[in-house]
Amino acid sequence: MTLFEIIVLAIIQGLTEFLPISSSAHLILPAEVLGWHNQGLAFDVAVHVGSLLAVMIYFRQDIFNMSLAFLQYGWRKEQTTDSRLAWFVVIATIPAVIAGFALKDIIETHARSAAVIAVTTIVFGLLLWYADVKAKHVQKLESITLKQSVIIGLAQMLALIPGTSRSGITMTAGLMLGLDRESTARFSFLLSIPVILGAGLLAVKDLVEAETAVDWNALIYGAGFSFVAAYLCIFLFLNWISRIGMLPFVIYRLLLGAVLLAFIFW
Repeated sequence: MTLFEIIVLAIIQGLTEFLPISSSAHLILPAEVLGWHNQGLAFDVAVHVGSLLAVMIYFRQDIFNMSLAFLQYGWRKEQTTDSRLAWFVVIATIPAVIAGFALKDIIETHARSAAVIAVTTIVFGLLLWYADVKAKHVQKLESITLKQSVIIGLAQMLALIPGTSRSGITMTAGLMLGLDRESTARFSFLLSIPVILGAGLLAVKDLVEAETAVDWNALIYGAGFSFVAAYLCIFLFLNWISRIGMLPFVIYRLLLGAVLLAFIFW
């Protein structure tokens, strides 16, 4: 990859990992539309590390509070708000882990195409719009229930399909369940931590087994630009989402889907 490709792909990963517009779709598109070479496993690991560091640093206080509460109260009958939230993040992650191991090869073989991305981008974009318009937006994250967490976790499994967007589908589910926009975004971001960590560890395993040469400059640039883009994205999204809603992202998804369909059929 050229330096330009490295920077573009890293920024795409950092921005789209947390916006409801699908990071996997945008990382596949340069190869499908522009003819760029696949970025490779090592680069995937690097940009995921950058995104993971960004979300962990941004939510460092929440992670500390939840971890401490989990160790102190996680196994007791009476839970605190933080220990309960830690449990819910763990429980909501389990469906995606199971589905990832069961369906990884099928998704890699049959779903990573511009046609699939176009359809899922439009369909799940419209679903996000419906959830944002029809939902009540009244419940705070502190009052989330086990049932709501499980439903959001089940919805997260759909993110295995390129173009769905992990953050998009979890936010859609959260909004439909009555969480306000900021709360559903925060829960989605907290859920991303074990998912990104797991995906990164699997990529590292594949990378070690492949024994391929590593371009360390590409990895450093990739991780760095991904970190900066992801941190800014989280900060701005949480500060703006209550005011702007999901409509701008819905419009973007519909335009992207339309462009892809035009590219495919013309």
